[in-house]
Amino acid sequence: MANKGKQPLKGQQGVARSFDHAYRGLIYAVRTQRNMRFHVIAATLVLVGSLFLGVSKLELAALVLVIMFVFVTEMFNTALEFAVDLAIKEYHPLAKLAKDVSAGAVLVSSVGAVLVGYLILADNLGQLSLETIDTIRHRPAHLTLVVLGVVVLLVLFGKAVTHSPNSFAGGMPSGHAAVAFAGWVAASLVAADGRYGGLVSAITLLMALLVCQSRVESGTHTFYQVATGAVIGILVTVAAFQLL
Repeated sequence: MANKGKQPLKGQQGVARSFDHAYRGLIYAVRTQRNMRFHVIAATLVLVGSLFLGVSKLELAALVLVIMFVFVTEMFNTALEFAVDLAIKEYHPLAKLAKDVSAGAVLVSSVGAVLVGYLILADNLGQLSLETIDTIRHRPAHLTLVVLGVVVLLVLFGKAVTHSPNSFAGGMPSGHAAVAFAGWVAASLVAADGRYGGLVSAITLLMALLVCQSRVESGTHTFYQVATGAVIGILVTVAAFQLL
């Protein structure tokens, strides 16, 4: 009885709550930091551009790694600035130096990302043609992976812009619905020419609807939030598969 209502000790909060805190930090960084929003937009453009330029799986992996590295350094920079401001209220040259060094780390990671992107994408810029787009159509796994990544980034940006709660629980739009319906459209289009294309589409649609139903029934999202997420997932995926 003595432990009732007692806050869990550090390191004893559980995996779900740890992810929730991490998600809150990510959303807050995108919402409040202009540079972080720029990184999200740039990452989306790079992932979409990789489709047109026909990068290999290894090259795509390298691009994803440098994108994540820039995100991490930007968030560490933000966290350090908050910590310094909390510890020192007045101006101090060492506090300024700490912030400058942290910002320098972001600059280094950003320059490195640009260089890696240039080395991977530059040689393919002159080869962009209808043949390249036709090649993408025959690489559904690559296309689906990039589409899902773009959907997640759009949901992240949407939650930040609409000032949704900094939590997995709720917010506009529903990320679960967006990814679920993006997966349904991708699976349906990839399997369309197969023998069991209709069955694959029906099963994935049922799974997407169950995901949405669970979000609404649990009170995590409203119907409008779930519907918006579903529309985003459908539109992005259809656009990618049909335009390419």
